[in-house]
Amino acid sequence: MRLACGLLLAASLFAQKPDCSIVPGSKQQGEAREFDTDTLYEYMNGNSEGYFLYGFRKMHGVTCQAGQVTLIIDLSEFASPEHAYGMFTGNLDPRLPVEKIGAGGQTTPRKVIFTKGPYFAEIAAEPEGEHTELLRKAALAWAGKLPGSTEPPAALAWFPKEGIQPGFPRLVPQSVLGLRLLRRGYLAQYGHGRAVVIAEDSPEAARGVFEKLKERFSPNEPLKGVPEGFVAKDRFLGRVCFFLKGSRIGGWTAVAEGQDPASLAAALAARMP
Repeated sequence: MRLACGLLLAASLFAQKPDCSIVPGSKQQGEAREFDTDTLYEYMNGNSEGYFLYGFRKMHGVTCQAGQVTLIIDLSEFASPEHAYGMFTGNLDPRLPVEKIGAGGQTTPRKVIFTKGPYFAEIAAEPEGEHTELLRKAALAWAGKLPGSTEPPAALAWFPKEGIQPGFPRLVPQSVLGLRLLRRGYLAQYGHGRAVVIAEDSPEAARGVFEKLKERFSPNEPLKGVPEGFVAKDRFLGRVCFFLKGSRIGGWTAVAEGQDPASLAAALAARMP
C-alpha cells in the first residue's frame, strides 16, 4: 500500500514538471530549469512582478527542439487555482478567443498559454513563424497530464454577459478600483460601466469593508432594489453603487448617464450566490 501511494505521489510530482514528451519526436536541449521567488527575477529579465502579484510560488521549465522549431516550455505554480486563472486572464490578448485548454487557454502563432488547477503554463516557439497548430497540440497534450480542475472560477459566471468587453471578467490581485481596502476581487468592463465583486473571508469581514466604503463614498444615498447598499458620486470613479451580500461586496462604478445603478446592482446581486 505504501509503495503504491509512493508511486502515485512520484507520478504526480513528475507530471507537474514539463518535459518534451508533449511534442512527439522532440528532444530536450540543455538542462531543465527551476525558479522560485528569489530567482525568477533573473530568468524574466526583471519582469517578474506580474507573477508575484498573483501569488507565484515556483516555476519549472525545459527547452525542446522539434525539427527547426525551438519550444520554450514553462510551468508556474500559484497560491490557488483562482490566482493561476488570474495570471492567465492578465496575459490574454482580448482580441483573440479563449479556448478550452485546461480551464482556459489561448493560442497565437508564437505562443500558447493555459491554466489548470494552480498552474499557469506557457509554450513559446522560435524562430518567428506560424506555429499555432503545433503549439495547440502540445498544450492539449500537456493539459491532459496536469492535475487540477478544468473549470474556471465560479465568480466569472456572476457577471452579466450582455455588453461585457473582451478579456473580462478578470481577477484584480490587489487594490481593486485603486482602493487599498478592496484587497482582491473580480472586475468586468462594460460600455456602460464597470462591475466588481469582492469576496471576504466572512460576512463579518465583508460588513467591515462595506462600512468603510460607505465612509469613503460619503455623502451617499440608499440603493433601491437590494437589501443593503448605497449609491454615490465620486470625483474619480463617477457614479458608483455598492451592496453587501453575505461575505461578498458587489457594485458598479463609472455608471453611464441613462443607466440605472439600482437595476445594474440588482442584476449582479441576483447572479451571486
